[in-house]
Amino acid sequence: MSPRYSSSEMGLPRFRGAVRQIILFSTAVYVLLLLLLAFAPAFGEAAFALGLLQPDKVFHGQVWQLVTFAFMYSDPLAFILSLVGIYFIGSAVEDQVGSQRFYGLFFGSLIVAGALGAALSRTGVLAQGSAAGSGAAANAILMVFYLLNRGAPIMLFPIPMQIPIKWVVVGIAAIETAYLLLSHFALQFCVVLLGLAAGYLWYTFFLKRGVAVGISERVYGLRNAYYKWKRRRAARKFQVYMRKHDRNIYFDEYGNYKPPDDKRDDGRGGWVN
Repeated sequence: MSPRYSSSEMGLPRFRGAVRQIILFSTAVYVLLLLLLAFAPAFGEAAFALGLLQPDKVFHGQVWQLVTFAFMYSDPLAFILSLVGIYFIGSAVEDQVGSQRFYGLFFGSLIVAGALGAALSRTGVLAQGSAAGSGAAANAILMVFYLLNRGAPIMLFPIPMQIPIKWVVVGIAAIETAYLLLSHFALQFCVVLLGLAAGYLWYTFFLKRGVAVGISERVYGLRNAYYKWKRRRAARKFQVYMRKHDRNIYFDEYGNYKPPDDKRDDGRGGWVN
């Protein structure tokens, strides 16, 4: 992982990697939808409805909406702001985590935020309506940028001053919470806010080395214990079978075959071919 950023750079980030591919694909989909809505409204509306996040349809099998809703935009300003955020903040995050992990962050945060929003909609009160746009992913990227660069200031256009990233996250969360309350807990703003939580979870489970190593060690430990248990169980069955044929076969506590002339007391079993 590259060193943490201490300040924002004045030059524009390089337009490359996963950020470039996501922005180009989002733009292509948006332009295509605009053309369809302008020249073939029926097809355009059907395509838009097919990609929009609608919890009822997700629960009836249209699970692709947990990803496709990020590429559906009804407001040109929301389209521009989301992609600008992904470009400026996402480029810095991709430089630190790499392209493959950045793809995982982008699509993983969409799925987590969308799934949680859809689950909340089952209450009949929270997260009602539909959701569109990549705001959830943009918020997840912002959260990961903050967690990687906690002391970094950034410059928000058009404000000609640097602001600590912590207060940028707090400010955006406060504004979106206000929209959430004013919209009576609409799904759109629930999902966008859940993007911050998704970014935090992604950082915790995929970048925080201590947690990742601990989970990995536990998984491998359980797997090894299972294999040892299978070997001991197979050894006991084989001993019972051989005794029925008047032969005594010995195995050590690890399930390894122990020849009759093996006099070692070091606890290690014999070689198993």
